[in-house]
Amino acid sequence: MSDGTLRQALAYAASGWPVLPCLPGAKIPATAHGYQDATTDEQKITGWFGPHPDWNLAIGTGAPGPDVLDVDEHGPAGNGYPAFGRLRDAGLLDGAASYVSTPSGGLHAYFTGSHQRNGHLPEHHLDFRSSGGYVLAPPSRIGGQPYQLINQPGGHGGLDWTAVTRLLQPQRQPLPPRQPQVPGPDIGHLARWVAAQGEGNRNAGLFWAANRALDTDPAADLSPLADAARQAGLPGPEITRTLNSARRTSGTRPRHPDRQPEVS
Repeated sequence: MSDGTLRQALAYAASGWPVLPCLPGAKIPATAHGYQDATTDEQKITGWFGPHPDWNLAIGTGAPGPDVLDVDEHGPAGNGYPAFGRLRDAGLLDGAASYVSTPSGGLHAYFTGSHQRNGHLPEHHLDFRSSGGYVLAPPSRIGGQPYQLINQPGGHGGLDWTAVTRLLQPQRQPLPPRQPQVPGPDIGHLARWVAAQGEGNRNAGLFWAANRALDTDPAADLSPLADAARQAGLPGPEITRTLNSARRTSGTRPRHPDRQPEVS
């Protein structure tokens, strides 16, 4: 590079964009404090690029500098142009002031600067440079290839990075809260209740408890209830008939699972 770098740096500064030097052929700042050293001071800029015309030129992003959308090109690994197209189709790029091609085949889109945070969408190969960032600018070079101005639409708008992320990476809708599992009746509790029934209520009690268990699990093992009914003094054949009746009517009867049989 020649003194053209100095002229361009002064031109950026004259438009209100702070600049800083980077090492030759690299993106590494040549000053101690990196982007924090970006300035519009003509004397300081001349002191940097006058003696070092081979240094790369960077612009500090975020107001008063520009915001820049960086569209990466990674070859077979993917590139940001499909996402860029979606943003363009959605009208989010209408305010772009200029477009600069990058040495890798990517693109920088310049917008009015803001105080937004820097952003990164790796899945879409996009980066956003705003407050606390910087980008190399023409006539900088990487690997001998220059950054070049390719188009100046002349827009004066900004880029809403929140809108960009909302379009390209929408938040997944939260799953509805899981309904708590309502525990079914404990077969042991039902069995103890059946065993405590007195004569005259043993059959009805067994029938109610069996239905209560079947409400929760149609394939429930009712043998603990049968044992409890025998303990209460209910004859075996009657237990069998009662449990069979409960199984036959399960799923077809009106259910009142929490209503116990009335005791006379």
